[in-house]
Amino acid sequence: MENPVIILGAQAVGTAALDAFQSNDVVVYCLLDDDAALQQTELNDVSVMGNTDDKELLKLLGKKCEVFVATEDTASRRSLTNMLREEYSVAPVNAIHERASVSAHAWLGHGNLVGANAVVAGTARLGDGCILGANAVVDVKSEVGDYAQLGAGAILNAGVTVGEQAFIGAGAVIVAGVKIGAKARVGAGSVVVADVAAGQTVFGNPAAKV
Repeated sequence: MENPVIILGAQAVGTAALDAFQSNDVVVYCLLDDDAALQQTELNDVSVMGNTDDKELLKLLGKKCEVFVATEDTASRRSLTNMLREEYSVAPVNAIHERASVSAHAWLGHGNLVGANAVVAGTARLGDGCILGANAVVDVKSEVGDYAQLGAGAILNAGVTVGEQAFIGAGAVIVAGVKIGAKARVGAGSVVVADVAAGQTVFGNPAAKV
């Protein structure tokens, strides 16, 4: 992309997003974070300059800067993204690591983070604001809802559906065709062989309700 990027969030998600942009030689103008302890510091030689609602910096969005929302909390990511659309008429760009593999035949919304060595196969779909950790896999015909998160090494086999704001832990495997409901949580390392209801938490091999 031609314009530099402002990243909203300078913690774990922000660090991963910064790494993704820098792997593609995209200039990151600055990071913003509401944690005062992080402000006036640097992350990978990029300054953390102020709060995520800094009007002086956010007015650069659009013609001069792109934006990526990288706050840790899902509700915060959603509310900041809505604010950017309503007040600044901008949508977050995608942060796709140079070593990720995203098929030209996949469909991606806005503001997604795709980590190093992650794979998004042809005909897979990501909504808005999804986070795919390093080495995560979204296989063919799988769909990931808005603001869902896949931990490092998580695998969605073919035809899996993940609802909005669901969380799939690191190393979890979702077998082909399984449906994960909205806001459901799958524990790290679990193997999910049956549908998981909305809001439910499952763990184990095979995964069972906690």
